[in-house]
Amino acid sequence: MTRASLNKQPHEVASMFDDVAERYDLTNDVLSLGQDRVWRKEVAKAVDARPAQKVLDLAAGTATSSLPFARTGAYVVPCDFSLGMLQVGKRKHPWLPLTAGDATKLPFRDDTFDAVTISFGLRNVQDFDAALREMHRVTKPGGRVVICEFSHPTWAPFRTVYTEYLMRALPPVARAVSSNPEAYVYLAESIRAWPDQPALAERLQKAGWSKVAWRNLTGGVVALHRGFKES
Repeated sequence: MTRASLNKQPHEVASMFDDVAERYDLTNDVLSLGQDRVWRKEVAKAVDARPAQKVLDLAAGTATSSLPFARTGAYVVPCDFSLGMLQVGKRKHPWLPLTAGDATKLPFRDDTFDAVTISFGLRNVQDFDAALREMHRVTKPGGRVVICEFSHPTWAPFRTVYTEYLMRALPPVARAVSSNPEAYVYLAESIRAWPDQPALAERLQKAGWSKVAWRNLTGGVVALHRGFKES
């Protein structure tokens, strides 16, 4: 079994997600106590995809996250660098144009997409500042980015309980439902090491995004960040 280290070597992360691909959606549902479905609905609202718009869904995994955009009539491109995830996604959703790609070197032209989104994947990118710049490059002027990522609970007592859950409860639960429980130890550690909401907003601004704002979900367990590319 593969477990990536926090220095996030791309081949380690890709191999780790290959290992968990078959039961990834089920495991996420169990570990989040069903909250992942709520979070994805909020992402869909924030992206606000429209018919004929082009949406890039990065770190799309098995493309479950891409379905709400497709249902609006938008042209959605699920993109991931784990071939194992993409293979599972292609079996489930053969009509979607699943694409292999590295978030730091996207295989798309400048100014291609009306919206770019990434859910629970940015923290697994080795150089996420480069990824933020690449997202900006492939977005059309006036287009938007929506990032959904685990963050830092805003209420201190809950933050303590949440941290304990991540490091104590999550690994045993992962052992019961995941094909690679060690991967979820890495995921718990990566959540704890991730920048808080204002720090991520600052990194978005440095990457060129304007009108950057965020909204907390589930008390800050997850944060939705949004920004725009100036026309």
